Amino acid sequence: MNQIDLAFTPALQQAELIRQRQVSPLELVELYLERIQRLDPQLGSYFTVMAESALADAKAKTEMLSGGGVSSSLPPFFGVPISIKDLNPVAGFPCTYGNPALLNQIAESDDGIVTRIRSAGFVLLGKTATSELGSFPYTEPTGFPPTRNPWNLEYTPGGSSGGAAAALAAGLSAIAQGSDGGGSIRGPAACCGLVGIKPSRGRVTHAPAGDRLSGIATNGPIARTVADAAALLDVMSGYVTGDPYWLPDPKPSFLTASKEKVGKLRIAFGTSIPPLGKADATCHQAVMQTVKLLEELGHTVEEQCPDFSGLVEPFQVVWQSSVAASGIPAEVLQPVNRFLLARTGSAGEYLRAVFQMQMVARQIIAFFDTVDVLVLPVYLHSPIRVGEWANLSPEETFQKIIQWIAPCPPANATGLPAIALTVGFDNNSLPMSVQLIGKPAAEATLISLAAQLEAVLPQVSHRPAFAT
Repeated sequence: MNQIDLAFTPALQQAELIRQRQVSPLELVELYLERIQRLDPQLGSYFTVMAESALADAKAKTEMLSGGGVSSSLPPFFGVPISIKDLNPVAGFPCTYGNPALLNQIAESDDGIVTRIRSAGFVLLGKTATSELGSFPYTEPTGFPPTRNPWNLEYTPGGSSGGAAAALAAGLSAIAQGSDGGGSIRGPAACCGLVGIKPSRGRVTHAPAGDRLSGIATNGPIARTVADAAALLDVMSGYVTGDPYWLPDPKPSFLTASKEKVGKLRIAFGTSIPPLGKADATCHQAVMQTVKLLEELGHTVEEQCPDFSGLVEPFQVVWQSSVAASGIPAEVLQPVNRFLLARTGSAGEYLRAVFQMQMVARQIIAFFDTVDVLVLPVYLHSPIRVGEWANLSPEETFQKIIQWIAPCPPANATGLPAIALTVGFDNNSLPMSVQLIGKPAAEATLISLAAQLEAVLPQVSHRPAFAT
């Protein structure tokens, strides 16, 4: 296998190659570090490259294998390189949250999700770029190079997990950890031609800290394949003592679900999010192309969609409150986050917004009493160019964001699982994607359906010309 093929080999296959002693963890880490050094100056996908610690970990794991360790006893992703989003602390390294004022803030301990990832045998390559505080669906924080889309460097890879998606799509990691509070996994996965899962509320722990956003945000996987994403979700899932809400471990595993046949499902679809707008021609095409495939696969498909309009105002209130909760002074924030901070109201206003959001969420979830899956666009229009909104006022930018990401927040507000899946490419060589939203705690159904679609879609082997 040549070096490019190896760099784009799915993470589960890399783990199997390691178990078979066909490739070593050290060879993989050296491959990705070389690619990061060569390609990332143009891409801007990493804030921090953990080269020294990654090499040391990979050498130790390689020596363990050379000593004749039993392959069957190895953790599932032993020796596979992964990236961590720079909203999640990794002990001994900066955690900037997309703000250069925090470059000297060194984490004293790992985030809970990082602990799980290490336990699964992964080697940490570095901290990937994020928008400031994870607030925006593009990744252009002040003080850092903008992150670009490897499919077309003039465009954004999305946000806030833009660095994670860009690095993975360019072959600068084998798989990636991201987080999603309003589409921050699904959007970058869609922009970069990947699979991204926003898990159900309570599926993934927030330990050792708590949840500051009333359950709308969660960590989750970004991967090249549905199976990889499912297997990483297995790693991430599980209760930690003190979690405010949780779900039981999946039985069988999500990886198993990716291999199981899915029965005939009742599927709804929509291409508009009143009152915020309709999908553009490209995003509309992606949904309709998927609808046709689903019908050909034997599912019952009907155009219908819940009413999301009541979520717009309360979701904004909860979201902008996260800026105040960060505790970062206004004078070091980007203009849009300063604008959001200034809009933050009282504790009573926040709690009223949470109450309203929960009431609307009940109505939306009731829609799934008669529907198994809802197919929506990920965003309402194609990716913007890097810097496209740079000269707008903060208020104008915020309105642009709300309209663009409109199909994503309903899954966050309701806690429902969702998965972004690429279904083709547009005229700018950018991926076209859809999202599948499922019943409460029904990731397994979404994963099985996404795997069924993936099997009949040809684009999964595509690689950006930039990266090859």
